[in-house]
Amino acid sequence: MDDNRDANTMWGGRFAAGPDAVMEAINASIDFDRRLAAQDVEASRAHAAMLAATGVITDSDARAIREGLLTVLSEIEAGGFPFSKALEDIHMNVESRLKALIGEPAGRLHTARSRNDQVATDFRLWVRGQADAAIAGIETLMRALLGQAEAGADMVMPGFTHLQVAQPVTWGHHMLAYVEMLARDRGRFADARARMNESPLGAAALAGTSFPIDRHMTAAALAFDRPMGNSIDAVSDRDFALEFLAAAAICAVHLSRLAEELVIWSTAQFRFVTLSDRFSTGSSIMPQKKNPDAAELIRAKPGRIIGALVALLTIMKGLPLAYSKDMQEDKEQVFDAADALMLALAAMDGMVRDLKPRPEALRAAAASGFSTATDLADWLVRRLGLPFRDAHHVTGALVKTAEAAGADLPELDLAAMQAAHPGITAEVYEVLGVDNSVASRTSYGGTAPAQVRAQVARWREALG
Repeated sequence: MDDNRDANTMWGGRFAAGPDAVMEAINASIDFDRRLAAQDVEASRAHAAMLAATGVITDSDARAIREGLLTVLSEIEAGGFPFSKALEDIHMNVESRLKALIGEPAGRLHTARSRNDQVATDFRLWVRGQADAAIAGIETLMRALLGQAEAGADMVMPGFTHLQVAQPVTWGHHMLAYVEMLARDRGRFADARARMNESPLGAAALAGTSFPIDRHMTAAALAFDRPMGNSIDAVSDRDFALEFLAAAAICAVHLSRLAEELVIWSTAQFRFVTLSDRFSTGSSIMPQKKNPDAAELIRAKPGRIIGALVALLTIMKGLPLAYSKDMQEDKEQVFDAADALMLALAAMDGMVRDLKPRPEALRAAAASGFSTATDLADWLVRRLGLPFRDAHHVTGALVKTAEAAGADLPELDLAAMQAAHPGITAEVYEVLGVDNSVASRTSYGGTAPAQVRAQVARWREALG
């Protein structure tokens, strides 16, 4: 009964009866939006200071409100705060407790604002913070990959296309590929952060307010670049959350691709790497097993994150302006995706830092599968002046000969080479070794060790 009276007070005189239990259950968001407590208090303190500065409320009331809000936040952070479902959300739970602490001045806090602009502001602040956290996590992982790249700048390994051996590359070059991907992920989060950094506060329900508020003051207090320019847009869109989820989904896919490679590389069939015991598990029945569970779980995380993106896109796709209660369903998706991404970034960072490549196995695989065939074709072009298509044909014939003999290209004798083209000389064997192959790829961004070290230096400088 008391809960219903609290709810009726919240809704005002419009309703004579409290909500049905089912309605209360579907309507309340406090079970998840309590995560916005710090942002709610921060925005409310900024709003109260502005109301006093513009003469809407007194300085003494603003001071009581601001100090009381800090008390509320400390109670929440201590873990003993009595959250109430009857009060629906974090905003009303905070305000109700504030009223219990300071009395009448608490009722003046909500002047010139609505829960519509309040939640839009809180949520933007939270997502902005998560974008910053994602950027920091990405940069930490990039540094771990740079450590691997620098240590393996000369370490030869097979490069793959279609998961078939293609050309020799270096371990460092392969690690740097993920550095580049993550750098773009970092850029997407930074771009999204820049676009979301406008304040909805003061838009009120949808039309603004007749009170003489200063939206630029609250925007500055909350470290926003500016207030949003349209009050309807301010309360009715969640594109900032969608953009965060899109960046998170792409980043998670990149992490998943690396995780998949670690799973494959750690198998007995590949033996390219040794994974740390810290990020592996055993089997309950097979004592010999060392399972790459951390990598497998990272590989699975995009399912949750992509699902969150699709869910929120679906929620928003048909909503008329301005605010609709459908938008209450935005937060759980974003909270879950952000948690999943940060956990995946941290786990991948640990795995990469502990990762031990196996140079002998990598080199043996790099030398297999006719991996220097392109080097042979390039030599025919450079030394004999053949058009590349003709050189490609000659090389293909030699691959066929070697395959029939159960040999690799460097194992063919000169007579077999000259049978495919009489101009071939013993000099050709100089380009067929994997070390010569990778050393020759000196184009910008290529796999040559000198290029790898140059890219490592570039990224270390960029990351600071």
